Amino acid sequence: MSKSFVFNKPSFKTIRSGLRKNSTDAEKKLWSKLRNQQLEKLKFYRQYSIGPYILDFYCPKIRLVIELDGGQHAEARQEFYDKKRSVYLKQYNIRILRFWNNEVLKNTEGVILKIIENLTPPDLPLN
Repeated sequence: MSKSFVFNKPSFKTIRSGLRKNSTDAEKKLWSKLRNQQLEKLKFYRQYSIGPYILDFYCPKIRLVIELDGGQHAEARQEFYDKKRSVYLKQYNIRILRFWNNEVLKNTEGVILKIIENLTPPDLPLN
């Protein structure tokens, strides 16, 4: 019986590698801030796959995905795809943060602050 991979399917390895080699300027800039556990000592991966989807950045410890979007993500077809992917990831209790490429390039520190705000779970209600 073959093992079913949900996380980082071996069959996607070549695609993931190609995406890393052809990163956008925004991905390169954000990766320079996330790599080597620079952000709160959390390990992020880039071009990580979960199920049929390849994610820009993923931190398994806190189940956080960071997606960077270009202009094509404003198109209806891409919006539908993104919503479908979000529903899929939520079944694994994975949260998603989305930023526009130009936001990362023009306001990197603001993007990092927003990510930091989402690194810890929300406060639990008092009993």
